[in-house]
Amino acid sequence: MKVAVGGPLKVAFRPWVEGLENVPAEGAAILASNHLSFSDSFFLPAVLDRKVTFIAKAEYFTTPGVKGRLTAAFFKGVGQLPVDRSGARGAGEAAIKSGIEVLERGELFGIYPEGTRSPDGRLYRGKPGGLARVALATGAPVIPVAMIDTEKIQPPGKVVPKLMRPGIRIGKPLDFSRYQGMEHDRFVLRAVTDEVMYEIMKLSGQEYVDMYATAMKRQLAEAAKAEKEADKAARAALARAEKEQAEKERAEKERAGQAGADEDGQTGEPRTEP
Repeated sequence: MKVAVGGPLKVAFRPWVEGLENVPAEGAAILASNHLSFSDSFFLPAVLDRKVTFIAKAEYFTTPGVKGRLTAAFFKGVGQLPVDRSGARGAGEAAIKSGIEVLERGELFGIYPEGTRSPDGRLYRGKPGGLARVALATGAPVIPVAMIDTEKIQPPGKVVPKLMRPGIRIGKPLDFSRYQGMEHDRFVLRAVTDEVMYEIMKLSGQEYVDMYATAMKRQLAEAAKAEKEADKAARAALARAEKEQAEKERAEKERAGQAGADEDGQTGEPRTEP
């Protein structure tokens, strides 16, 4: 897949990379990245010599039919691991277990602490469950990564990508061995996650938003729904107003016609049209 996918990506998009020397040539490490685009999971592995394993929703692997089998083969080939997201807690535990297994094999594990793609290009608060627990359970160093401009190449919903150069900045490894054995302390998990997010923010130059990206997506969806309903109500009100105006004009014409008929009847003189 590095030849079939990574090679063409590097030739077509020519991604620039800073800090490549911060990724160890061997041994376990966690690559914690911001998440701007669906293509992030392809550009980062493309510029590295080593395999990077990410987690992906199970639907990519279980869709029936020829297309589903091809999709499953593709995601397996690029190193994605299926995680059932049917339950929030179950999904989190499955992701943690998958990450630990990858790191115990001495490989690279890729994770997006925000939990989902940024809805507007800003950097959102990291979720403390997955990244911090995996790091503390394994002792693996955490390498902050910043993807640059990938959201401009392939915005959400866009199938055909735009040809332009994305960037990747890789920071120095972070050591959290001082918290070893404290992976169930929520304050420690939050401290570890916030430290990683701060390093990602410095690398990416993104504006930081102290809320979860999932919460912002809900707000945006609710705002879009409210705007749609308001637009629908405004259109309905306009239609009613136009209908009432038309009925009013028709009634006035009828009254004017009736008045003219009454006047003709009283004078006995025929009316002449202008």
